[in-house]
Amino acid sequence: MSGPSRPLNPSGLERYYVLTGGRSGPGGSASSLDVATLIISRAAAVPGMQHEHEEILRRCRDPLSVAELGAHLGLPFNILAVLLTDLLAAGRIEARDPIPASGAGRGPDLALLEEVLSGLERL
Repeated sequence: MSGPSRPLNPSGLERYYVLTGGRSGPGGSASSLDVATLIISRAAAVPGMQHEHEEILRRCRDPLSVAELGAHLGLPFNILAVLLTDLLAAGRIEARDPIPASGAGRGPDLALLEEVLSGLERL
């Protein structure tokens, strides 16, 4: 007697386990990733590279947020974060905050906000 047949194309949890090599979440530099983080390719795909890694590099030639990338690839955040960790460690991608760090800690420009409010009130 034979047991239940296994699907040729893994899906769901099995697929995610295979994609991440059993890892459940990112570590190191990718632990600061969030859905708004912008990902930019810094290198081209190489022969033998995992298909999902190739797709990430191809899609991120122009900056793309983690949320958009996950939607394009159909992957949950934690699985995508593991894949991004691999590429970050290899130096193949760069992760950037969506808001430049130069304005960090300063807060909004109050003079500009007052001008905008004044303009809106005149409408």
